[in-house]
Amino acid sequence: MDTQKKTIVITGAAQGIGEGLVNTFLERNYNVVATSRQISARFAHGASESVAIVDGDIGDPATAKRITETAIERFGSINALVNNAGIYFSKPFLEYTLDDLLSSTNLEGFLHLTQLAVKQMLAQKSGGSIVSIVSIGASTADHPIAGVNASVPMITKGGIHAISKSLAMEYARDGIRFNVVAPGIVDTPMHHGGPMDFLKTFSPMNAISSVQDIVDAVLFLTEARHITGEVVHVDGGAHVGKW
Repeated sequence: MDTQKKTIVITGAAQGIGEGLVNTFLERNYNVVATSRQISARFAHGASESVAIVDGDIGDPATAKRITETAIERFGSINALVNNAGIYFSKPFLEYTLDDLLSSTNLEGFLHLTQLAVKQMLAQKSGGSIVSIVSIGASTADHPIAGVNASVPMITKGGIHAISKSLAMEYARDGIRFNVVAPGIVDTPMHHGGPMDFLKTFSPMNAISSVQDIVDAVLFLTEARHITGEVVHVDGGAHVGKW
């Protein structure tokens, strides 16, 4: 057990942004606990000296318990958490049902794991960082875009914005920081084969973010020891206004 290295927990780590996060934090010499529903079958690294993998539904409190226990047993600490797992889709408001609230993954998953991570950070008395990625397209939580009908998913995404700011104040004196990354359109597997030229028009820069663009924002917030309560938009300026 290497207790000198920092340990970070990353959810939704099997592909896309999550896999990019794992790779970058390993390069930064962190221990990584990576989790998703079927990560052992899909994650290229597999378990190693610096990587522990945990399969499970993040909306299940038993999964959060296994994740935190794994981090402590394998690496002795939890210094950072990235809440990356999330579900996002759009359709007309009148077609949504209560099942579309997505509360299990987007809200309950945040609650179960973040509570346990904060509890461990308080016990360690060395502060910590929690960054939540409010899913692809979440910049529309602040500035809705005509034609992007994502009203109900924004209940959960807007909620993560709000709770992160509240928690930033609640735990500021304990040195535990809470920040949010709000991506626009990102070049991940969910968009492969899609109308990329059209998707570029969702940004005034006429560009799609790469996975590494999002990862770099998360890394910055994780290591920026005096930043808390912030929402960093990585959307090519889409949140700024009309273009």
